[in-house]
Amino acid sequence: MDLQDKTMLITGATGGIGLSTAAALAGRGARVLVTGRNRDSAEAAVAQLKARSGNDRIDFLLADLSTQAGVRSLAQQVTSRTDCLDVLVNNAGLAAPTRQLTEDGIESDFAVNVVTPFLLTHLLLQPLSRSQRARVVTLTGGSHPKQIDLDNLQAERSFAGLTTYSHAKVAMMAVMYEYAHRLAIPDITINVCYPGRARTTMTRSVTRDMAPAALRLFWPLFALATRPDDGSSAEKASRSSVYLATSPHVDTMTGQYVDRHSKLVDWPKAVQDPATRTYIWNLVHDLTGGPSSEHSPRE
Repeated sequence: MDLQDKTMLITGATGGIGLSTAAALAGRGARVLVTGRNRDSAEAAVAQLKARSGNDRIDFLLADLSTQAGVRSLAQQVTSRTDCLDVLVNNAGLAAPTRQLTEDGIESDFAVNVVTPFLLTHLLLQPLSRSQRARVVTLTGGSHPKQIDLDNLQAERSFAGLTTYSHAKVAMMAVMYEYAHRLAIPDITINVCYPGRARTTMTRSVTRDMAPAALRLFWPLFALATRPDDGSSAEKASRSSVYLATSPHVDTMTGQYVDRHSKLVDWPKAVQDPATRTYIWNLVHDLTGGPSSEHSPRE
């Protein structure tokens, strides 16, 4: 895939896997837009990306993706800068230490990991539809539960740190699976990838109390394994998202899931139930005010 004439947006790209993804895409000549919540860190990330890639076509967009107002602001910034978007990488994620609600009244893990990629994808359908063949790539994470608890999607009954994070990520997978099969625009593909483990700011922010009981027994080893490195683990973990964003082998592939080796694998069992996917789709649709446009997915 020739990236010289491509415009790509990577959310949460001021560090970790997002930064490595942006570096790989910029290094191949793409025009890259990165997002972040803090101007200083965003400017530093852009400077680093330009130095690493030798590509000056890199810019940042400030946005708080924990709120729907922030997501809508980001979409407006994107459309003010470009008429055509070729790749959207939904990389931004959150593993909150405690249950907390956003200003929209949505549990924060569910808001960032599920609602945000759904809403941002929807709001950018127009510039995506102007690409000859656009791609939406969303990163999952955590350990996939065997089933999705529809009564605890927003940790209404219980919040359990990394377990809640993993639950939100698999719920996101259900939404993006459904999105790919409902979307009525054939030139936009939607796929999900698993990056594998990386030593990032997010992993270093995990506390012992956030870990499942079994992991707490080995907490010193986990803490040791998540110490900062030279960025090599994030670079390795970015390969699956870069693959979905650029490989000609997935040019027409949609509604699929690839692992950390960029290999096509089955969706987790928790995602395979149509009734579960429909329930979560309808919930997220309602939480975002039932967004509609001429480019909406089929209902």
